[in-house]
Amino acid sequence: MSKKSDDTQLRCSFCNRTNDEVSSLIAGQDVFICDHCIMDAQVILDDTEKVQSGVKRRSPGRKKIRRKQLLPKQIKDQLDEYVIGQDYAKKSLAVAVYNHYKRMESDSFVTNFQDVEIEKSNILLLGSSGTGKTLLARTLARILEVPFSISDATSLTEAGYVGEDVETILANLLAAADFEVEEAERGIIFIDEIDKVARKSHNASITRDVSGEGVQQALLKVLEGTIAGVPPKGGRKHPEQSLVNIDTSGILFICGGAFEGLTEVIARRLNVNQIGFANNQEKRNSEEDTSIFQFVEPEDLVQFGLIPELIGRLPVTAALDTLSEDEMMRILTEPKNAIVRQYQKLFALDGVNLVFDEAALRTIVRRAIAMGTGARGLRSILEQSMLDIMFEIHSLKDIGVCSVTEETISFGKPPIYEKRKASA
Repeated sequence: MSKKSDDTQLRCSFCNRTNDEVSSLIAGQDVFICDHCIMDAQVILDDTEKVQSGVKRRSPGRKKIRRKQLLPKQIKDQLDEYVIGQDYAKKSLAVAVYNHYKRMESDSFVTNFQDVEIEKSNILLLGSSGTGKTLLARTLARILEVPFSISDATSLTEAGYVGEDVETILANLLAAADFEVEEAERGIIFIDEIDKVARKSHNASITRDVSGEGVQQALLKVLEGTIAGVPPKGGRKHPEQSLVNIDTSGILFICGGAFEGLTEVIARRLNVNQIGFANNQEKRNSEEDTSIFQFVEPEDLVQFGLIPELIGRLPVTAALDTLSEDEMMRILTEPKNAIVRQYQKLFALDGVNLVFDEAALRTIVRRAIAMGTGARGLRSILEQSMLDIMFEIHSLKDIGVCSVTEETISFGKPPIYEKRKASA
């Protein structure tokens, strides 16, 4: 029951404050509640909702964190520390990312352009397998210190069919951002194998292309910028599920794919042919495949199977060249996380200095090129070659140096071991 003091003042039934001590006092049936208790109750309800949904939102008083504002040249210089070659793709990514985050972080208006709204510049990476598409996107996110997620387009289907909804890629980013919605809305999403959702045929069909053109149609609004309802725990949406609204206008989308068969489409448009008895078409194709993606046009992508609306939402196109033998050699040893350095660190943890002969590295590179899987083949060959060494070395005593030779890589012969020098 409500309590009244001797001077007939009304009091809050929860905190016992008088009506003079509060801004407002709301009356109920024989009870009163003040504005202070209402605000406290709202905080409790908000915290309960956050715990139940697993989603965190920035409190009104918390200051928004500003990210690094790196210039395009600074972004490229840091990409050079992790990725070998691909200068054109690095420049394209650096400029596009700089403009994207400058558009988001700008708090002031240029007097003459107050009515000009800068659109988002999503990126399309074209290159054969193992040229560094995923590595470029992951390194870019590490440099900018923003949430980053990788999604595979092959698992996506049109809404209502077996498979994953397009909103799943946003759920993956939300999880990478530790369920901070504001952080996720400034992240980077890399959609791999985007070429696998190309239209299966240009001819009309009686069946729906639910994992091809249907996925492209579903991606349009997400890429352009919309308020998407995302299941916080992933999976398909259903009517009873609580959804988290994410604004995709600040999310940078990077789509990548090998686009096998696109080189023939570009070559036909450029009329790359030879006529006569001295025709050496196979050699010519092998030489031009490394750079022919540089000449891609939207009409080539349409002919490949991407719809014009999707191409329009990926205005920045960057082509990656096939890696040469010298670039593969640099990949083995130069980057901060080079494959050889990773193995050397593993051996150093056991007190062993791992050394590779240059001839051994050349052999690894040639075998990787023959596999046709790009830089991924380097690690595969090293894993096979180093398996017996890593299995046996722990049973050997006082080994200080392990030298891997060409015979070790080519014929599986044991490496050259040197005893650990006795300390003085």
